[in-house]
Amino acid sequence: MKFLDQAKIYIRSGNGGAGAVSFRREKFIPNGGPDGGDGGNGGNVWITAAEGLNTLIDFRYQQHFKAATGTHGMGRQMHGAKGEDVILKVPVGTQVLDDDKETVLLDMDVAGKTEMLLKGGNGGWGNVRFKGPQNQAPKYANPGQEGQERWIWLRLKLIADVGLAGLPNAGKSTFLAAASAAKPKIADYPFTTLVPNLGMVDLSPTERFVIADIPGLIEGANEGAGLGTRFLGHVERSASLIHLIDGTQEDVAEAYRIIRHELDAYGAGLADKTEILALNKIDALTPEAREEKSAALEAVAGRRPMLVSGVSGEGVTDLLRAAWNEVRKTRGDIVMVDDEETVADTPGGWQP
Repeated sequence: MKFLDQAKIYIRSGNGGAGAVSFRREKFIPNGGPDGGDGGNGGNVWITAAEGLNTLIDFRYQQHFKAATGTHGMGRQMHGAKGEDVILKVPVGTQVLDDDKETVLLDMDVAGKTEMLLKGGNGGWGNVRFKGPQNQAPKYANPGQEGQERWIWLRLKLIADVGLAGLPNAGKSTFLAAASAAKPKIADYPFTTLVPNLGMVDLSPTERFVIADIPGLIEGANEGAGLGTRFLGHVERSASLIHLIDGTQEDVAEAYRIIRHELDAYGAGLADKTEILALNKIDALTPEAREEKSAALEAVAGRRPMLVSGVSGEGVTDLLRAAWNEVRKTRGDIVMVDDEETVADTPGGWQP
């Protein structure tokens, strides 16, 4: 399935059905009077966050969504049926933006969340509603109310617990393949990953979290260089970041500074997220080179990097454990008390 994280669509609610002009004409009933029924309301346009979806590809092949018109009223005071609604199913994490592509109208960040986008037009009154002492045989009825219409943008921000950041060819896809059941494309050239990939990490039956591999950034990405910062929106909701540094490159400190600068320039709180620094591809380094690269990163980042290799699997479990620890903090399973980590008590005690 192709990945699509932005789509522009046209939505329109249904028109209301027209009221009927009718008179009761039956044998032995000389004073029948008006009996035209009301028209039905037009259909509404709804949006719901559905589980199991992770792309907006369905909206590439259909961009227009129109709810049905309400059924017109009929004689014998028969009211028209309501028009059929339109329900847009989108992945969890989808934002609904106005046509200007900036104003956020809705944020579908919870599975099952359902909101009305457009309300259908009201059905018109039939002539039976207009009868009275002064007008006992009205020969008119109301038309149905027009529906609403607008263009909107759908923008998907994948909800992952941990995001992978790094320069192109830093080994993010290899690490994702080693850490989860995901099978991203892996090659020995930059920009192999063109769209985000999601993987489910299973440390144990009760220790599971989602990790997102984001396409590589380069210097100047915040100004549109390379793939730009388009895909960084997918890690805005993540609990923490794993910053992978290619240990086989010459200047690991400069690689770290480039990514940190791009995170700062993008904003949206990415630079403030907890960062787990890791030196990757250590299977290709000698013990002396590992120590030299680690010292260089520690000097620029202020902390010792973890050593991992997505190819050999060395250090992968330890890195995932550190990431899981940050995920638990975000979920509230671990709280900080006097600068020490404490496991939060389950309200009401443990339940099976």
